[in-house]
Amino acid sequence: MKKNILLFYSLVTLLIVACNKNDIHNTDEEVGISRVTHFPELTLKGDRYANVVLGSAFTDPGITAKEGATAITYTTTGSVNTNVQGVYILTYSAVNKDGFSASIIRTVTVYSTDAGAAANDFSGTYLRTATGFASSWTKLAPGVYLVTNPGGASIGTNTSVIVFNPTGNNIHVPSQSISDGTEMTSSDEIYTPGSPAKYVWKIINDSYGTGLRTFIKQ
Repeated sequence: MKKNILLFYSLVTLLIVACNKNDIHNTDEEVGISRVTHFPELTLKGDRYANVVLGSAFTDPGITAKEGATAITYTTTGSVNTNVQGVYILTYSAVNKDGFSASIIRTVTVYSTDAGAAANDFSGTYLRTATGFASSWTKLAPGVYLVTNPGGASIGTNTSVIVFNPTGNNIHVPSQSISDGTEMTSSDEIYTPGSPAKYVWKIINDSYGTGLRTFIKQ
């Protein structure tokens, strides 16, 4: 009889434990007894690279910031002076309720390009034969290009800069902040059209040497 009673209580205990396990529900906010953290998700409105003619208006389209499905506030640092040519960085940041932060950037270019340069299209791949590394040019606006690996070296394969072609065949990297937080510009630039086209310049940045770099269009 005692064995039957013990067996009965054992079965009841197992049923209670099983019921308690089934009562644990997973939701968007909880998994078991743990609360879910939703990291800030930031999405740019408008283009990653915005290009503004010198003296014209620029309206920042902003971003969408969410924590899970909930919209959250964000802050913007940086400003754009449309009366001064240059490359401007806007940084958008948001923090979730648990203190985790995220940020995203937009590059705004204020440019002035004459008719001759506006007709140019320097887009393409340019090989630096001295290293075997190439730079890629993408035209963003008249006389404005996005150039990856401007040094044609192994250290800068993920680096991109804005390059101006304001008049004729003149090219220049205006001073700007790059991905590692340092400033980059150029000097001694010469672009020579032809078959193939080529250009030379010096990259001014602490991580690069001071030598003249030659690139040939592929």
